[in-house]
Amino acid sequence: MKQDQIDMYIMTNQKYLPADKIVFIKQKMQEVDDEKFSLISALEYKDPMTILLVSIFVGSLGIDRFMLGDTGMGILKLLTMGLCGVLTIVDWFTVQKKAKDVNFQNLMMIL
Repeated sequence: MKQDQIDMYIMTNQKYLPADKIVFIKQKMQEVDDEKFSLISALEYKDPMTILLVSIFVGSLGIDRFMLGDTGMGILKLLTMGLCGVLTIVDWFTVQKKAKDVNFQNLMMIL
């Protein structure tokens, strides 16, 4: 893959990915052929800001965890109202990092 394609992809999607893994992603993308790049370009990321807003407004129902694919914790939060609000408040501070980690894992499955 060309370096300018990689740079454009990173600039476009860096808000969806962990900042500490950007260099690793660039290195892995240099080894990718054009066929895999089309798969990477079609990958849809979960927006960390959207998930944070969902967590703030309806996080006690576990919807934020369901959006991240963490159904076990989503059911726990749903049945216990976010462990009486404690887990909901913890998620307000950690859900953006979790969303970026999920996006990174999805990208790594393709790379």
